[in-house]
Amino acid sequence: MPRSKTLPAELDPSARQLVTRLRRLKDHSELTMRQLAVKTGYSAKSWERYLGGTSLPPREAVEVLARITGTDPVPLLALHEIAADSRDGRRARPAAQQQNEQREREQEQPASPATPHPGPPTAATARTPTPAIEPAPGRFPHTALTAGIAALAVALSAALLLMLRLDDEAGQAAVIASPRTTAASPPPSYTCRIARLDGRWSAGINKGRDTEIVYGATGADVAEAQCLLRRAGISPGGIDGMFGPLTLRAVKAFQDRSGLTVDGMLGPRSWKALRG
Repeated sequence: MPRSKTLPAELDPSARQLVTRLRRLKDHSELTMRQLAVKTGYSAKSWERYLGGTSLPPREAVEVLARITGTDPVPLLALHEIAADSRDGRRARPAAQQQNEQREREQEQPASPATPHPGPPTAATARTPTPAIEPAPGRFPHTALTAGIAALAVALSAALLLMLRLDDEAGQAAVIASPRTTAASPPPSYTCRIARLDGRWSAGINKGRDTEIVYGATGADVAEAQCLLRRAGISPGGIDGMFGPLTLRAVKAFQDRSGLTVDGMLGPRSWKALRG
């Protein structure tokens, strides 16, 4: 599996955490960029940007990746929301700074005072106290904006730590789940019942369907193909209904032996040869 590229140094911490988890899901599923594009509806180029940290993935892309890998999408969507808020805050910051600088320039421009008529100071003038010098009002919004940004950063960091803690607790709860709960959903079990029906080989699992399947697929169609590959003398590993690396290698070996296009995909011609 190719080594993932290093994420950009300027990437926001919440976005970095999100991209790291998405990379981990993609690696564990053993999906290629092409297969990821087929299953999610987003192009391979888009996934290269998302997983490379150069572009924040859409919320829908995060949700569909979690669904096809069997992962709870809630922690990922929370990270995505934090990363999106942080990105929007960085975009709004330059505009606010420009407005504050404009106000400061306007306040610093000297006014044109009227030339007073020279004369002796009157008693009323002498008794009038000198008004205190007040700071330019343009500086207060800039200070308030800086304080608001700092408070937002603290709140986002606290929310991120809370989500990570909840995610860890959820993982621990899944590990210590009762045996009764775990046994309620056992993995599917397949048994090869090789027989010749109407001149075609069948394993009795998928009712003779010749559905096109590719790397990463799961289910009865994959188990049927694994049984027929084993009948042909090529081991696909276990009969588990998962189109993984061992099954992919067996399919390519069978295609090469049968004079078919070696693409690792079980289409109509490969099924026809398997059912021979």
